[in-house]
Amino acid sequence: MKLLSIAIPCYNSEAYMRKCVESLLAGGEDVEIIIVDDGSKDKTAEIADDYAQKYPSIVKAVHQENGGHGSAVNTGIDNATGLYFKVVDSDDWLKKEAYLQVLDTLKELTGGSETLDMLVCNFVYEKEGEKRKKVMHYRHILPADKIVAWEDCRHFGKGHYILMHSVIFRTKLLKECGIRLPEHTFYVDNLYVFEPLPYVRKLYYLDVNLYRYYIGREDQSVNEEIMISRIDQQIQVNKIMMDYLVEKKQEILRNKRLYQYMRNYLEIITTISSVLLIRSDTEENLEKKKELWKYLKTKDKRLYVWMRGGIMGNTMNLPGKGGRRFSVDAYKICRKIFKFN
Repeated sequence: MKLLSIAIPCYNSEAYMRKCVESLLAGGEDVEIIIVDDGSKDKTAEIADDYAQKYPSIVKAVHQENGGHGSAVNTGIDNATGLYFKVVDSDDWLKKEAYLQVLDTLKELTGGSETLDMLVCNFVYEKEGEKRKKVMHYRHILPADKIVAWEDCRHFGKGHYILMHSVIFRTKLLKECGIRLPEHTFYVDNLYVFEPLPYVRKLYYLDVNLYRYYIGREDQSVNEEIMISRIDQQIQVNKIMMDYLVEKKQEILRNKRLYQYMRNYLEIITTISSVLLIRSDTEENLEKKKELWKYLKTKDKRLYVWMRGGIMGNTMNLPGKGGRRFSVDAYKICRKIFKFN
């Protein structure tokens, strides 16, 4: 059995996927690389097959009809045979020194008395045109270099969230929790790092800058104009997160630190949805913003009151054009501080 399975969702990725795959090959025989060709129309499939032929004991090439990023991640999980599982997008890559350290750590922990569910590392924004790279770390939140439970974690502040780039899950946990990401939908990475959390009992923080998250392509899904054009998909994911937290609330509340974290994460996703709807500046989308908050209110009034009464909820629901302008300005300040797109 392999130590780590890494899925690479690929759609028309011929221009940059080689850099990603080459960075992962440094893991050698400890790693299973699953290249998921999601119905690409360029040479992605050919490149994937070439790697599978060249490294038959390491690389799998899986071809499917186009189903979107979530579908490709689902396929990766279905095909994974490693003890642990990670997703690396085809335009991103892993830093070799940190990667080897992660593999050594996983080997060491696998032989221990406690079962590790989730390993967390830092990631780096590789933003086009910026010389200074923003590192997202968890030093003030997660105790480093030891297996801990949620109650051992400190308070997660605004802007500090465990993203897909940060995590490695135990493969069996992902399969047992039954996560299935929606097809033909963007922004499902938020579900990937949300739904498995109630099943995570033990986690480990390794303070290394592993994942290099590239931002700069005009067609990238996190480009703001593109996000606004796909706002219905953002809202869909947002509502699924609301449903999930409400449905599992009693179970999650057994661990107050976990519930606090998941509630805060839902708050930031709802804030992003709201500000994008405001920035689109159409009557239709302003109605969608009202409907989104109304949806939360019908789902869980107490959760709604907490979110609506907080600084972000208040800021996103200020009346009139002046209020909406203030909401956008506040969002821009947050974006500058936390370096998100």
